[in-house]
Amino acid sequence: MQKIFDLLIRNASIVDGTGAPRFNGDIGILGDRIIRIGDLSASRGELEIDLAGRIAAPGFIDSHTHDDRIMLSSPDMAPKVSQGVTTVIGGNCGVSLAPMPRPIPNPVTPPLNLLDDHGSWFHFPTFASYLDELRAHPAATNCAMLVGHTTLRVATMSDVSKPASSTEIAAMRELVLEAMQAGAIGVSTGLFYEPAIAAPTEEVIEVCSPLKQFKGLFCTHMRNEADHVIDSLEESFRIGREVGVPIVISHHKVTEKANHGRSTETLALIEKNMATQPICLDCYPYTAGSTILSVDRVATSVRVIVSWSKPLPEYAGQDLTVIAQKMNCSQEEAVKRLLPAGAIYFKMDEADVQRILKFDQTMIGSDGLPHDASPHPRLWGSFPRVLGHYGRLLGLFPLETAVYKMTGLTAKNFGLKDRGVLREGAYADLTLFDADTVDEAATYSTPIAPARGIEAVIVNGAMVWRDGKSTGARPGRVLQREPA
Repeated sequence: MQKIFDLLIRNASIVDGTGAPRFNGDIGILGDRIIRIGDLSASRGELEIDLAGRIAAPGFIDSHTHDDRIMLSSPDMAPKVSQGVTTVIGGNCGVSLAPMPRPIPNPVTPPLNLLDDHGSWFHFPTFASYLDELRAHPAATNCAMLVGHTTLRVATMSDVSKPASSTEIAAMRELVLEAMQAGAIGVSTGLFYEPAIAAPTEEVIEVCSPLKQFKGLFCTHMRNEADHVIDSLEESFRIGREVGVPIVISHHKVTEKANHGRSTETLALIEKNMATQPICLDCYPYTAGSTILSVDRVATSVRVIVSWSKPLPEYAGQDLTVIAQKMNCSQEEAVKRLLPAGAIYFKMDEADVQRILKFDQTMIGSDGLPHDASPHPRLWGSFPRVLGHYGRLLGLFPLETAVYKMTGLTAKNFGLKDRGVLREGAYADLTLFDADTVDEAATYSTPIAPARGIEAVIVNGAMVWRDGKSTGARPGRVLQREPA
């Protein structure tokens, strides 16, 4: 009897997300699941796609995003689905949209303003109310959400420039408990940022203590990624050990010229500690980072591009040196006039970026900032850049390895059951692309551009991107952590 599928993908070169060699076959999808993989020439589909030997891979999982708001404000998620991403991990770097049980300060405390500089989106008093909103108004992508330590500090403390009191720690811990009960997958910290710099290690350990009973994750933008990167790694390992949970080292890098080359040292330390405790790491494939604009960060960068400015929006996308010349003032004075603002900072060495990318256990995360007027190209280009620039052109790793780093490895580390792999019974999250042409189109000068070579993107069995545009489908779900 002829089998009829909702979607039948024919003549695919299947890269299944496990790191195994690709193989040829057809993929039959019914509802939100992959039902059959193999020779389905005797079957038909309500919708059929003939890949003619092009690649079918699991949908990419962006391990590090700041998509908390864009899933609600621009739910087509074009920056992500256009590059093959089907699931995003949000609430990173200590910054989450919820919970905010009291009015947000005005102006919004940086770096919370990376999500919303007006404050109108920080209206969810509990984490449950935020996840309920995501479920009631789905985005095109799935999501799994972290609760941010910096958000908790702003929500509970009278003065974030100091260590939290025992009463404030207890209030934050209660908010973590509520978030985990509601479906958060862990806690993130941004100890690098001013509202959390004053938090001692012990505060973080106490605030994160509810994680263990929920088998949650501790994800960290470490306190320092420059001269004191080793100290910060050791602090992160200690937090993971004392809380009793896995650690994710966010966007691992070594910054500033004096530290170029030290990735050999950091990766050796990470690998050594992986033998005794669960540690994960991700990175983005660029030598520049992006965050809020500040005089201190400018001073340690070889180049700075302004990504947004609230008082002077006309300067978005321009180099700070050029802006200072136009203003006829010093760069320091230009920064003061531009604030509040964001920037792209060139601080890393290409050899370090490649070494970290190539490390066996490194996942891929974009760390894109979707609300910047002139964003870092990583927002639109991270995943195709790994496949095209680093994989195909530089030969850093084979296609199967590149796909594993953005699918199966990430799903395993974050506990996303039946995601990140192409096998019978798994959820039908797929990216269909041309291995010979896939690459980023976004650049620092033209940062908003869909990737090349992405043919179609499917989330829970529904097509969300095809023929270079969003389809309008919003099949995304809020995912919970189910560790093996």
